[in-house]
Amino acid sequence: MMLLHTHAHAGYLEEVLLHSLIDTLTILPFLFLTYVLMELLEHRASDKMRRAIEKCGPLAPLAGGALGMVPQCGFSSAAASLYAGRTISLGTLVAVFLSTSDEMLPILISGRARPAAILTLVFSKAVIGIAVGFLLNAVMKLKRGKGTAHIHELCEAEGCHCERGILLSALYHTLTIAGFLFLATLAIDSLVFLIGEESIKAWLFDIPVLSQLLCALLGLIPSCAISVVLTELYMEGLLSAGALLAGLLPGAGVGTLVLLRTNKNAKENACILTLLVAVGFVFGLLFDLFGISRLIA
Repeated sequence: MMLLHTHAHAGYLEEVLLHSLIDTLTILPFLFLTYVLMELLEHRASDKMRRAIEKCGPLAPLAGGALGMVPQCGFSSAAASLYAGRTISLGTLVAVFLSTSDEMLPILISGRARPAAILTLVFSKAVIGIAVGFLLNAVMKLKRGKGTAHIHELCEAEGCHCERGILLSALYHTLTIAGFLFLATLAIDSLVFLIGEESIKAWLFDIPVLSQLLCALLGLIPSCAISVVLTELYMEGLLSAGALLAGLLPGAGVGTLVLLRTNKNAKENACILTLLVAVGFVFGLLFDLFGISRLIA
């Protein structure tokens, strides 16, 4: 019996290692292309290109919210890196983070959820993300005016020796962040294994109002296991659509890890994460209070 338990434990650890490795490898192309773009903007971009990017700035949250609808957290990781270099605004970053779906969409589709439920959840996340993004940009503009790019500061902090060339510098950034992501994802997945999915389900079962807050806090955990658990609970009828939305809105996947790794302003990071939780909790609660959950159940 002990031998079987040991083999099962070892098998799960192997699965966690493999899952963490696959998650990291999936993000690599997004990270590399993002850092190539940032290097081009810093060292080779013409004034015309810079002006074009600045001109698109006011509508960037709209594009960010639309990209987030694609079930791939690579966009959130790219957005986090671009924000750390101040290539995109805070509003655009938050729009991407709030609209990112992670594992929700594939699970809902494979579980044959009602099309109305799928569309409502996906578009609700996107619309909320876009609206909050535009609002944030307006507030930040009134507060301190136009921000300035500091991609060179990101390079200096990482010690990447940009004089070696754009591709080598981008590769250095990519591998540095990838190593961090692998270790962090491995630690998080191991923690979920130790806590157990059943325990997470028990915490969220039939807790009025508090379920939205708990889901919003759990949504910050940068692991697809959380979005999987929340979506399955919803599919089983153990979680309201509002509580699901509360957990999915803050869930930006590995984008959260990339933000914490690349953006050195800890206070700013804490404010962003707090905002994500607050938005998730408020809109999840409103979702249930106005009866939207019953309409798509």
